[in-house]
Amino acid sequence: MLFATTTLARRLEYAEADTAAAFAQRAGMSGAQIAITPVGGTHAVYGGPGQPFNKLAGLGFADGVDEASLDRLEAVYDAFGGEIRVEQSSLADPAIAATLTRRGYALVGYENVLGLALAPAVTASFENQCNAARAQGIEIAAAAADETQLWIRTTAEGFLTPDAFDGPAPTESFARESVEQIFANFSAAPGCVLYFARRHGAIAGGGSLRLVDGLAQLAGASTLPPHRRHGVQSTLLRARLIAAAAAGCDLAVVTTEPGSKSQQNVQRAGFTLLYVRAILVRPAMPGPSPKPSC
Repeated sequence: MLFATTTLARRLEYAEADTAAAFAQRAGMSGAQIAITPVGGTHAVYGGPGQPFNKLAGLGFADGVDEASLDRLEAVYDAFGGEIRVEQSSLADPAIAATLTRRGYALVGYENVLGLALAPAVTASFENQCNAARAQGIEIAAAAADETQLWIRTTAEGFLTPDAFDGPAPTESFARESVEQIFANFSAAPGCVLYFARRHGAIAGGGSLRLVDGLAQLAGASTLPPHRRHGVQSTLLRARLIAAAAAGCDLAVVTTEPGSKSQQNVQRAGFTLLYVRAILVRPAMPGPSPKPSC
């Protein structure tokens, strides 16, 4: 069973921070004002109201964070009038969370981080399961170059009609236009590969895979409502893991809402709950006109 150490958590949290920065840089190429601000051995990212990559991940794995660096960070966000969302791993230095709380950051929820070692025996089992699903009419394939817009619409549609689950409410919600823009930025980020799931020839869902430094990050997956409860999401998950292993990744990671169907699906595939992220938010403070830096 995969076991979470501080060293492993540091690797995953820094990869999360890298992914946020990559998505922000892509949004910046489209004209958005972005800010990527170094702090505490990692960096905070801002790219406009309501963007899912607006976050500070990886804090608490290097030297402590001094008050002056937090002052500088908050000044950047205040210039945009943006809230600061810190995703704090339970394996990071707890003194960081105490400092943030004193400065007015409030705990608003949690995320679960799950991982799976991509050993040969694991991927061989996934190949057998994908072959069985194919016999039932479920096919997974990478999206063609001219299918990006279709992938965006498909995954957004599934995302906007989530399953009910016996867990706390998500800490973020987005309008359709925002979701489609989010997936557009996501689809163009470096290292990101898009996948379609088809059931009996009809598009049933989509998902993505980002490869970074031997780590497979799974995100952006959804199934259209008429195709749920038929194994589409499970097959989409396993197919992406097979592709990640073939590309040389040794580890896969996924972030889920606690108690969600997504968490249930990945745990059924063998993922282990590694640690929890506490979500700490400092409300938006109006400030002067923004001067973005990246």
